[in-house]
Amino acid sequence: MSSTAFQKEVDERTNLTSSNKFEMLLFRLGRAPNAAQSELFGINVFKVREIVAMPPLTAMAGAPQHVLGMVNLRGQVIPVIDLPAVIGCTPETGLNLMLVTEFARSTQAFAAESVEDIVRLDWSQILPADHTASVARGLVTSIARLDDGQGGVKLVQILDVESILQRVMPSEAVEVKQEDVGHAVRLKPGAVVLAADDSFVARSMIEQELKALHLPFIMTKNGQEAWKTLQELAADAKAKGVPVTDRVAVVLSDLEMPEMDGFTLTRQIKGDPALRAIPVVIHSSLTGDTNERHVQRAGADAYVAKFAAKELAEALRGVLAHAQAVAA
Repeated sequence: MSSTAFQKEVDERTNLTSSNKFEMLLFRLGRAPNAAQSELFGINVFKVREIVAMPPLTAMAGAPQHVLGMVNLRGQVIPVIDLPAVIGCTPETGLNLMLVTEFARSTQAFAAESVEDIVRLDWSQILPADHTASVARGLVTSIARLDDGQGGVKLVQILDVESILQRVMPSEAVEVKQEDVGHAVRLKPGAVVLAADDSFVARSMIEQELKALHLPFIMTKNGQEAWKTLQELAADAKAKGVPVTDRVAVVLSDLEMPEMDGFTLTRQIKGDPALRAIPVVIHSSLTGDTNERHVQRAGADAYVAKFAAKELAEALRGVLAHAQAVAA
């Protein structure tokens, strides 16, 4: 592929963020117990740095369960996680591939049996997986509905990679304490932080941080739910004859979410004259200059990579202080 064609492909992929769309890598891990066939799983292409054939691994002394070992990939030593074992699948042809991922300030590889395809989807095709057993175990965030090519629908489970990583290689910084985030932040009585994230682990950590900051909050599981809640709070503010910022002090949003992503949520807030004064802080595991530029174009007031408690606290203080200064 020429450099021009490659750049065009990159631009097309990154520009999907302006239309509530994304690309998903489909892959298989093997057959689950009592399953008739190998099921499809998915991950956002933006999280995948590369796909390589499984190389020889070096055993890690004292490795956690489900860590196969480590590999030296072009001078970078990264852990390799046995993803089928975590999910409860048995590969039929072996662990043939490694999905090298970059997000949340870390690089790691997930062993998989095979890669199926890359598909372009609208976030409206992604449904929260609120009632599945995998959700209860913190493995899946949502379900994608795809055309099976025969007039039917096939379902793809989108993995909660943050939760899986936390399960396999627990971070020492899971518990957020007052000393991690600094002094408490005061809002007007009745005002809240409206937060949105589809990951169980991320919601738990955000809740701990907001509690440590003594910030009242409403937690939602995706952009659509956050947008609906915001409309209700804005209507309440209007009925009481107060600015909307007296009810919603700041919106704190993930980027990847079913039904409506964080880019779309941000654009809708900033495109509404009645809501645009509300600061928006994006808190995402999708790091990198390209995503930061798209966040800025969407109108967000700050962008923080998951999960750095001190940086998130500083971002919240910064946008709240600026909003208060503008309103004064």
